[in-house]
Order: sequence, then structure tokens, then C-alpha cells
Amino acid sequence: MSLHGKTALVTGSTSGIGLAIAEALAEAGASVILNGFGNVDEARERVARAGGRVGYHGADLGRVDEIDAMMRYASDEFGGVDVLVNNAGIQHVAPVEAFPVERWDAVLCLNLSAAFHTTRLALPPMRAKNWGRIVNVASVHGLVASANKSAYVAAKHGLVGLTKVTALETASTGITCNAMCPGWVLTPLVQKQVDDRAARDGLSDSEARAALLHEKQPSGDFVVPAHIGAMATFLCSEAASQIRGAAWTVDGGWTAQ
Repeated sequence: MSLHGKTALVTGSTSGIGLAIAEALAEAGASVILNGFGNVDEARERVARAGGRVGYHGADLGRVDEIDAMMRYASDEFGGVDVLVNNAGIQHVAPVEAFPVERWDAVLCLNLSAAFHTTRLALPPMRAKNWGRIVNVASVHGLVASANKSAYVAAKHGLVGLTKVTALETASTGITCNAMCPGWVLTPLVQKQVDDRAARDGLSDSEARAALLHEKQPSGDFVVPAHIGAMATFLCSEAASQIRGAAWTVDGGWTAQ
């Protein structure tokens, strides 16, 4: 699974799942470009400890011009992107008829359109090298739905669809594109849902966590971010060279029900 000599760009990688993926790819030997609005210094330090060169670009993925600038930075400073991990995402919860239009647009923009823009810009250099790995961090909500998450579910279903089309368009090349579909991973995004449930139902933090897991995830345990990092590394390996257009679940049995 050596990625020595490769450069990986991981969006939304200053915390949570994205940071775990960045660390795992660095451990495999890749140079890593971070992106996100979390604690950049801490993220850089953690990835540097894992090994390899570390860069950072603070592109706002809601702006196409900033995505362009990030991809130019990768080309100018690292020689291009060999591994693209589209991880950045946001969430908003509300019934369809009450869903704020601006939040719908924001969720679709960051969770889906940003991945399209990074992919379209990464593909030509990958084709020139006849090697590349694109890993889209979708969600179980790219395969099944939950109430009050219309924008997130629509975006993640779209991301799985984009994954399949990209995989088909690169099927005769050395480029692969796959999606990972985690269930409940205890990230800041999920912790906010735990907090909301605790406040709504008068529960303690541990009770709210248990209720959230019981409702969807049969294992009763959260997925660990390191699990997602390990899967991303595998999907970048030669062993995964004929895995194309797949949507891999890491969900404690959620979608098996």
C-alpha cells in the first residue's frame, strides 16, 4: 500500500474523518495537502508526525475560483494531485417544507458541487500520468434516507452517482473512483446532532449517543475515523485497482437492515 512519490489532496481535512484520512495516507508515504477551517497548525503537526511532506490551502469550496486556486497550488507546489479525497461536507436538518432555501443551496454546493469541480480539474493530469485515485466520502445517506435531511441525502446520493459516472469514464485507464459510505462516526458534525437530541429529549450526552446509535446502527458502536482512513488507503492501493465505482459501507450494519 505504499504511496511514496504520490501527492494526496484531502478536502475538509483539518478535523474529523478528513484528518484521519490525511494521517493514514501520510503513513502510507504520500505527501498530503490539507484543506479546511479547523485548527490548521494542529492538523499539520499530526499529519507531519505520520510522515511525508504537508501542505495546506484554505480554499472556500463554495467558490469555484478558490477551488481553481487550490488545484493550481497543488500543481505548482507538489507537482499535481495523484490522490483526490473529496471529504468536505456540511449538514442541516429540517422538514422539506421548512428547509431554508439558502441552506439547501449551501449543502448541495459543498457536499456535491465542490467534488465535481475538484474532480474535473484533477482528471486531466491524472489521465496524462495514467494513474490516479479519487475517493469520495459519501455516507450511508448516499444509499438510504432519513427524515429531515433532504439536502444532505440528495447531495450524498448525487455524490455516489458522480462516483459511478467518473469510474465509468475512466474505466480503461489507471484511474479509479470509489465512494466510502460511513454510518455514525463521532465527529463534530455528529456530536451536534447528539447535542440537539439531548436538549430536545432531556437526555445526558451518553444517553443521547446510545439513542442515536440504537435507532440506526445495529453494532451499537460509532465508527472510528481511523477505520475510514484505513479504507481510503486500501482504495488507493494496487490491490484495489479493479474496484471501480463502488460505494463501500462502513456503517455497523446500518444498510444491512
